[in-house]
Amino acid sequence: MSNTTQTIISAALLGMVSMLSCNTSSGNQSLKKEIAAGDSSNQQNTAADKDSASVIYFAGGCFWGTEHFFKQIKGVIATEVGFANGHTEHPTYEDVVQKNTGFAETVKVTYNPQTIDLDLLLNLFFLTIDPTSVNRQGNDIGDQYRTGIYYTSDQQLSAIRERINAETAMHHKPIVVEVGPLENYYKAEDYHQDYLEHNPGGYCHINPALFKVAKDANQKK
Repeated sequence: MSNTTQTIISAALLGMVSMLSCNTSSGNQSLKKEIAAGDSSNQQNTAADKDSASVIYFAGGCFWGTEHFFKQIKGVIATEVGFANGHTEHPTYEDVVQKNTGFAETVKVTYNPQTIDLDLLLNLFFLTIDPTSVNRQGNDIGDQYRTGIYYTSDQQLSAIRERINAETAMHHKPIVVEVGPLENYYKAEDYHQDYLEHNPGGYCHINPALFKVAKDANQKK
């Protein structure tokens, strides 16, 4: 195990900070404002998204904190939150929280492989989740909060499998992180994008100390 990975894992042992739920009253108020404003940002991914070795989708519970975490990492070019691998079309946030669409709250991560490799992205992702928890992260419960890694290129699969195997060896309970190709994805409403940047005091299920870990993890490259 590399020194970088050991440092990252050590940081993960910090106490996790939980507050309320991703589906809070403040979120509902924001949703009502967006509906009143006629927000129509919900769009399905393009074919190009599915055929790229530098785009990957992470489901790690409430997507507000997961996106903010990945935004800190050097080499991550862009992030976007949305809903992945469900069985309906054009779901809204309200549809998804009803727990009958099959979609997971997911962060689309576009990265530069010359600056950051997928192995490090995977290591960092696992710091933010309990990989043995079924349909729950922090205070958020439901299949929309399941953990998952959805790849866009077969080139990514070997690294994902290797990381899952390593994680399995670290736990007594089964690893329940869903792994599969991205089947479908819809961008979430605009007010969800960069939520914690616009709402610094907003709910986040991820230990804030991990944001600095993410920011520092790739600075030597």
